Amino acid sequence: MTIVTNTNFNDILANNKLVLMDFWATWCGPCRALSPVVDEIAEEYADRVAVCKCNVDDAGDVAMQYRIMNIPTLVFLKDGKMVDRTVGLVSKEEIVSKLEALL
Repeated sequence: MTIVTNTNFNDILANNKLVLMDFWATWCGPCRALSPVVDEIAEEYADRVAVCKCNVDDAGDVAMQYRIMNIPTLVFLKDGKMVDRTVGLVSKEEIVSKLEALL
């Protein structure tokens, strides 16, 4: 699991074919509920997907780049381009289904 900052974001995109980015904040209850699910997916897909967490309060430039208005938001990036996103609390099955379709 990688923590996204305003300075390391471009390196993450450059070095990974498929990226799942979790936009969250410490004060967000649904974000805290989704976090363990994202952690499980990070472990299960460690060899195929770069799973990253982006605290919108700490990396506002990245959040603005993807026009994050509500959290939690999961952004799916393939070859550096956004190909899908979910907003709100979603199931592990829904996330895995999107990842599998992109792999």
